[in-house]
Amino acid sequence: MAEHRALSDDAPALTRLPPEERARARRLAADTLRGLSRADRVLAPHLARRPPLAVLNVLRLAVTEIAHGEAAHGAVGAAVDLVAADRRHRSLKALVNAVLRKAAPETAALWPGLPPPRLPGWLRKPLLRAHGAEAVAAIEAVHALPPPLDLTARDDPQALAQATGGTLLPGGSVRLHGPVQVSALPGYEAGTFWVQDAAAALPARVLAPAPGERILDLCAAPGGKTLQLAAAGADVTAVDLSESRLARLYANLARTGLTARVVAADALAFTESGWDAILLDAPCSATGTIRRHPELPHIRDAATLPDLVALQARLIDHALGLLAPGGRLVYATCSLLPEEGEQRIAAALARHPGLRLAPARAKGLPDGACNPDGSLRLRPDLWADRGGMDGFFIARLERA
Repeated sequence: MAEHRALSDDAPALTRLPPEERARARRLAADTLRGLSRADRVLAPHLARRPPLAVLNVLRLAVTEIAHGEAAHGAVGAAVDLVAADRRHRSLKALVNAVLRKAAPETAALWPGLPPPRLPGWLRKPLLRAHGAEAVAAIEAVHALPPPLDLTARDDPQALAQATGGTLLPGGSVRLHGPVQVSALPGYEAGTFWVQDAAAALPARVLAPAPGERILDLCAAPGGKTLQLAAAGADVTAVDLSESRLARLYANLARTGLTARVVAADALAFTESGWDAILLDAPCSATGTIRRHPELPHIRDAATLPDLVALQARLIDHALGLLAPGGRLVYATCSLLPEEGEQRIAAALARHPGLRLAPARAKGLPDGACNPDGSLRLRPDLWADRGGMDGFFIARLERA
């Protein structure tokens, strides 16, 4: 559904806005996508027929704003102005005004009791098989909530939590709730932290880097894990194909004063071997990040999965070939799908005699995160009472 691509950072409609307005527009778009089915239920009794999509989206946006506390007269007026400015649909501004004035008084009361949007069938069905209906419903409930902001400390998580007013999570991340301007936080200019979801910080902690170890971070951008490895004192080389995405890593290395070698290259074409440890955060469906990217269910489907799964297998095999004897590989994907996690590791173990799956240990893991084989399955509903977490699969492989 092309109309839901507006959250992209390079969307023309956003890049033309000043930073503060861009952040607000992105937040409104995200809130609307998270509550799309709720907005449609509020609007349905007041629409005799479905209006053109552009007009329907304006109605959805206005209803979502009202549900989140915006004054009804302001949201209605802005919606009418938006439609009036559209040459194709300006004749419908009276309809927009009438529908919203009828819907507005009941929106705040109805909204909390409406069910959150369901995941699309291509994603929901395998999750039901893997985790059951109760877990899937809990995941959907977390997806409907604005996510908090997580920070990783360069040096002292407790000091960072005190300086920013955040909460120190069991795993060591610092969590902030509510709208936050990252660059205005204490310690930003001094490089005492970087933004990284609590789940995304766990693969590097499972790798357990030691000072002086030669560690390869494959598919490294945007670089949060590279920063973790460098902060631990490892000799890090970060490899990623995307120079534009590596730009954030360069900026964060400069801001934090950390050191890493950065290589813009295809991971499969990188052939330096003899690494003590490798962290492979493989390209995937990114279905574990829906709470932060609510557009994903509308712009992705299962069509790309076979290619992604094949690429993940090739990357695992390639990375294993670059390890020194006795080296270790942590494989991670920000995916909810077993096909991109548990099944990939089972297949890798079958392909590589002498390879073993070691327990993936890290402090502060949420209850229910550990699979029976020692790998980790992180879901958005874990830590739901704290604001949830991204979905991740993490496995630690060791060569004899």
